[in-house]
Amino acid sequence: MASDGVPTGQLSPQPDPVPPRLAKFHAPEIVFGSGALSEGAHAAVRLGGRRPLLVTDPGLMAAGWPDELLAQLRDAGLRPQVWHDVTPNPKDHEIAAGFQHYLAEGCDVVLGLGGGSVIDAAKGIALLAANGGSILDYEGVDKVTCPIPPLVMMPSTSGTGADVSQFCIVTDTARRTKITIIGRALVPNVSVIDPRLLTTMPDELNAATGLDALTHGVEAYVSRAHNPLTDNHALHAISLVNGNLARTMHHPGDSAARTCMAQAALEAGLAFTNAILGATHAMSHQVGGLLDLPHGVVNGVLLPHVIRFNGAAEPARFRAIGLAMGLSPRADIPGAEAAELVAEEVRRLADDVGVPKGLAELGVSEADVPRLAEFTMADACLSTNPRSTSVADIEALFRAAL
Repeated sequence: MASDGVPTGQLSPQPDPVPPRLAKFHAPEIVFGSGALSEGAHAAVRLGGRRPLLVTDPGLMAAGWPDELLAQLRDAGLRPQVWHDVTPNPKDHEIAAGFQHYLAEGCDVVLGLGGGSVIDAAKGIALLAANGGSILDYEGVDKVTCPIPPLVMMPSTSGTGADVSQFCIVTDTARRTKITIIGRALVPNVSVIDPRLLTTMPDELNAATGLDALTHGVEAYVSRAHNPLTDNHALHAISLVNGNLARTMHHPGDSAARTCMAQAALEAGLAFTNAILGATHAMSHQVGGLLDLPHGVVNGVLLPHVIRFNGAAEPARFRAIGLAMGLSPRADIPGAEAAELVAEEVRRLADDVGVPKGLAELGVSEADVPRLAEFTMADACLSTNPRSTSVADIEALFRAAL
């Protein structure tokens, strides 16, 4: 194990045998390091803020981080407003309420301090502030037409990557599913990453968000839209998660491991926002929307099954993933063997951090499978899965994961 938490012996991905497609790489300004939280106030000032809206949640309020940021905002001469009525898997009506608060208080810049749910809610509020209507109107790709207020995001978990992504995931409460909103307008202006914030996560949230980061790395690396600009970030994120997530669970005071996980979340986010994702996320969105379950936990259950499914048809890229996870010193390991080893290692890590082995333990039943599969087929993330899928394929994957 290297001093930075990366398994030794990993190899860089080999160049593709054909020239890469034209690639764009979206990324915000990034401030990274212990004590970086104060940069949120400086960013709000630079972006022209006078009455910034701070979006957060009750758990973060109890942990005290918003109070620290609010003091810094006031010291910078700003008049911040707070809205903290966000629940896990942010709901359409919650975002509507946050938007009304934004209007009522005459806000300008939007700050998000929290995990992926808070950050997605903050993006949704900013989207509505400039474009109006219902958040559900924007499902899909590039539906946002008007520039949105400046966004400054400060993640408190080590996995979602929402602070650097062009994604916004919202629960459609009427249909009991999650919708995916994708667009360059949703990439925050500034991401402020302070590893100190990770120390107040409950263990179950630490496990879930860490497995989410791992899933981002794996799915981005094998995505049909991957490119050399995303590959290095994806592989490094995978190695950082595999080398440090369990350590943060068993040794929560290990600041080096926490910093490595903060970097893993960042790099996985940079990879997936540009390469998009795959079947694991397309399926996980439906389970989370139906049962309001932790997204990363569902990913941890589903990912090994999707790896095996994709590895059966497109095994070659799992070789580099296996090497990044430190699974074999052989550069010539067969792809199919590498895919199986990766699937087993993901399940081993999920076991180590306490994630259930099957969806049935989370409340999913056989009767739910047809509905879940139908909604999965409409999810934007499925379009970049490396192996084409049918409804029957998705149903089989859900049943295997039960």
